[in-house]
Amino acid sequence: MDRELSFKRHSCASAVFRAGQNGFTLLELIVVIFIVSLLAAAVFPSFSGLGEKRLKSEAKKTASLLRYLNDSAIYTKETYPLKFDIREGLLSWKGPEGEKSEKLSTLSGVSLTSAGEVKEGQVIVFFGPSGVQENLGIFLRDKEEGLKVTLNPVSGRVKITAE
Repeated sequence: MDRELSFKRHSCASAVFRAGQNGFTLLELIVVIFIVSLLAAAVFPSFSGLGEKRLKSEAKKTASLLRYLNDSAIYTKETYPLKFDIREGLLSWKGPEGEKSEKLSTLSGVSLTSAGEVKEGQVIVFFGPSGVQENLGIFLRDKEEGLKVTLNPVSGRVKITAE
């Protein structure tokens, strides 16, 4: 019994001694550095294309909004206005669900058959019971890259192209 008791005392003493040591082993440091480098390798590439993703995301949002307003105006036989404030980068519209607005940081201009290319100021487009009445193009630009969102009044199709 004395042997067991002394053995237990010895193992507890060594455990207390190990817990009291300061610092990390080389193996622990290597494992932590490896895990941090894996996380960094996974996260940093996603930051490099952030501007491109924002431009494409805003182009898709704009295309979706054009389709929505055009289809809603035809379906409900109502007229819905879409206002572009180019300097503020703001789209505001009145649709079946009421008035809404969306900030687009990449908005750089609007093209209409009747007005040509408008690069500053405000433009209002009306979606009537037969849809939009003229070709509509929205220019989005972020640094070097640009996209154009076009709405065809005949087919009602929206297309995103590189500018």
